Amino acid sequence: MPDIKTLAVIPARLASTRLPKKPLLKLAGRELVLRVLDGVRASARVDMAVVATDDERIASLVEREGGIAMMTPGDIATGSDRVAYVAGRIASRFVLNVQGDDPLVSARVIDPMIEALEGDDRIGLAVLAKKIDEPEEVSRESIVKMVFDLDHRALYFSRSPIPFARDPKNAQCAHYKHIGPYAWRREALFEFASWPRTPLETAESLEMLRMIERGKAIRCIETEIDSIEIDTPEDVTLFERYAKESGL
Repeated sequence: MPDIKTLAVIPARLASTRLPKKPLLKLAGRELVLRVLDGVRASARVDMAVVATDDERIASLVEREGGIAMMTPGDIATGSDRVAYVAGRIASRFVLNVQGDDPLVSARVIDPMIEALEGDDRIGLAVLAKKIDEPEEVSRESIVKMVFDLDHRALYFSRSPIPFARDPKNAQCAHYKHIGPYAWRREALFEFASWPRTPLETAESLEMLRMIERGKAIRCIETEIDSIEIDTPEDVTLFERYAKESGL
């Protein structure tokens, strides 16, 4: 067994169409990539955190703050592929893919997923499921909806509203969205990265569907914690307001 049980990888590319140089953007006085790194390092279950980047400015900032950065090729297609690139060079049992635009990631988010992998060897991937409280989020394309069975194994992920409530007044199921990191068993990550993209994955532009189309189990863990993913100027405003109100 490797000395590093849980490796956390934070993909942080400089390019962003809607928010230029997003990882270096300051949120309540601290750069986004550092806020994410701070949250990851707060978990005692994470043995090593690495920022995977294609830009020396991001790497230098992380290293000045005492963090670890690894330069990765600029032509890597997806965040998961970038995580697999790093994991292929650092041995561990579990690998966290922590979204580089999630400044509210924390031990409360990370630890339940690691516990799920520890408790069931059949699970190759664990993700978080947050009950949707705001009705408008159900129809928003940027919100990834998810459904799972009675044992919390994923059935499907979609940008469309799922499940469809034919009679909303009598519907007994809630809508859930996917938030936060992916927690991989190391061998499952490499298997995933070796497969070509699948039809549903391509149609929805959702990597998790590659696992489902291959018949692999994804554990969905319910959480009451929400996130503010930074993707637009409006998200920045929302985070700044949250930071002020919460005293961050």
